[in-house]
Amino acid sequence: MSAEQTPLSIDVTMPREEVALVIVNGYLDVDTATELHHHLANQVHHGRRHLLLDLSSVPFMDSSGINIILKAYKETRQVGGSVGLIDPAPAVQRILDLTGVSLTVPSFESADDALAGVGDAVSRP
Repeated sequence: MSAEQTPLSIDVTMPREEVALVIVNGYLDVDTATELHHHLANQVHHGRRHLLLDLSSVPFMDSSGINIILKAYKETRQVGGSVGLIDPAPAVQRILDLTGVSLTVPSFESADDALAGVGDAVSRP
């Protein structure tokens, strides 16, 4: 990690019993993706079926970050849950669009919008 990169920080809150709001701050890449995966897997293990990832403070994400989002999507779908992304930074949104992830994992403008859409995301194919 270069000196210019922001170290990854992850804060988790539970706005509802089965929902974890995961606020990610910093670069999401091969050096930091495992840390995010551990946080998300821990939430699913503890019964949070719906994961909302706030990516507004993630200036860069590589394929490792995409992989973690898709793993979380698969794991939550297996338990009848969902993953939603909140306000991805423009560079991250571009990666999501180019890879087609934005077609599978919904994005929301705010945490309130994401919370309102928690049940809707489960019904998507």
